[in-house]
Amino acid sequence: MQLINNALGAPNAIGPYSQAAKSQGFLFCSGQIPIDPATGKIEAGEVEGQATQVFANIRALLASQGLGMEQVVKATVFLQDMADFPKVNALYAAAFGDHKPARSTVQVAKLPLGALVEIEVIAEGA
Repeated sequence: MQLINNALGAPNAIGPYSQAAKSQGFLFCSGQIPIDPATGKIEAGEVEGQATQVFANIRALLASQGLGMEQVVKATVFLQDMADFPKVNALYAAAFGDHKPARSTVQVAKLPLGALVEIEVIAEGA
């Protein structure tokens, strides 16, 4: 197993965990919240802006390992409010295009740093 901790363009981990872990041909990415890597803060206040930043963070993390969204096999979406599902789902569809990995979406009581959305992915080809 190889731990990823310095992915260019992705925010640093905010706790005692790695950004991702490579194992047996898969990349297991830690959940991404809408931290702007340039500022280290959540800049967007609404769920659309936050989801857009989350997908940018995921793309950067995947790219740091030579992967793209088309290699994602599973995604888990965490929403603070399930009423935001249609907005996030539209951005999710745009981010993945014709590629449709397996997905779970759950509502949670609270996310780190007050985020409205968090997404974790597993990609193959690592």
